[in-house]
Amino acid sequence: MEIFYLLLAVIAIIILTTKLKIHAFLALFIISILYGIFAGMPYNEIIISINEGFGGTLGKIGLIIVLGVIIGAFLENTGGAFAIAEKVLKIIGRKRVPTAMGIIGYIVSIPVFADSGFMLLHPLNKSLSKKAKISIAGPAIALGLGLMASHTMVPPTPGPIAAAGILEADLGLVIAFGFPTSIVALVVGILFAKKYASKTYIEPEVEDAMEAEKEIKDSPSALKSSIPILIPILLIVLKSILNPTKTGLDNGFIDFFNFVGEPVISLLIGIFLCLLLPKKLNYDMLSSSGWVGKAIKDAASIILITGAGGIFGKILQNSGIANILGQTLTEYNMGIFLPFVLAAALKTAQGSSTVALVTTASIIMPMMSSLGFDSEIQKALVVIVIGAGSAVVSHANDSFFWVVTQMSGMNVNTGYRLFSIGSGLLGLTGAIAVFIFYTIFT
Repeated sequence: MEIFYLLLAVIAIIILTTKLKIHAFLALFIISILYGIFAGMPYNEIIISINEGFGGTLGKIGLIIVLGVIIGAFLENTGGAFAIAEKVLKIIGRKRVPTAMGIIGYIVSIPVFADSGFMLLHPLNKSLSKKAKISIAGPAIALGLGLMASHTMVPPTPGPIAAAGILEADLGLVIAFGFPTSIVALVVGILFAKKYASKTYIEPEVEDAMEAEKEIKDSPSALKSSIPILIPILLIVLKSILNPTKTGLDNGFIDFFNFVGEPVISLLIGIFLCLLLPKKLNYDMLSSSGWVGKAIKDAASIILITGAGGIFGKILQNSGIANILGQTLTEYNMGIFLPFVLAAALKTAQGSSTVALVTTASIIMPMMSSLGFDSEIQKALVVIVIGAGSAVVSHANDSFFWVVTQMSGMNVNTGYRLFSIGSGLLGLTGAIAVFIFYTIFT
């Protein structure tokens, strides 16, 4: 019966968030409580699970999500993201538009939300497509898939950070494996855009393409813009490499890098580095009505969804369903593909990659040991494979699907044929890459 109730709970979350348009936080929170009641948990145990699930999860990653979103806001508002895009174009070449846009999207989406990244880069995309006299379909799909690759698989993007926090995975290892996995997926995505999507001709309209030329004038240099992203990532990875439990070293130097490599501290350093980006620093930018205030509001929704996911996971753990489900699923011997299939099912059903990441991590978390995912590398790879699943597939119930298709002039059928298939290919490639890493390193 517990497995039946879990299935009902997942279906209820999907219906509440898609059909009834209820916020994912409320849907996860309400369904968690109802599941606990129907599973026969004592009422005081349900309350304890709510407090421990919400507080425990956000105690690990709440601040990290906020700090990451603030860095993204500075890069977006100062034109730093655009400056990075221009630099990539110079290196790749303006004639290789789909390749350039895929790589630009991948880089920009590490600190900036995918939806915002597409809107930010769309004028540049149209301008380049027009100048190259090619269909906008190829570059638009490459850009969308590039944004999605890092959005779902590379911290400090909020979704992967949330999943890593719930599963207690080493963030340095998630980054170390997330980059090569997502890059392999990106290469396949770009090839799909060049070889298939580009054959569908859509005329690029350039009424606002001149905005792309203006953006770069007041923006910081590409190198300067990259520093607030690269330094925190480097510090987090260094902390993972220099961890005393792995190296056996323990001195003041190691202690210092363990401190600055803690994700909260490294991302705070990234925010201080962001203060160098504006041409003239205005303290209103840091106010509750400025860039920082807006970023915190944007982060609130993700934080609440993540916290509710933590509640769901804790109730599943304390109800005993995790052990039952873990034993049942191990008989099917799906291994590392199990989290992928679950995340893909949730993504396809309800649309949001972040909700798919958080919900899947919450369901998988209590049964990690019974499924055999015990080591730090295994935990990191589970996070990434969940991210790959959360890309499969983007269609009409995903807001990003509409951003990509409507801004690029695609009708719904074309969007399904190009972007939905492309996102499915991206996620599946990511899962295969994770499987290869899992076979080699575990």
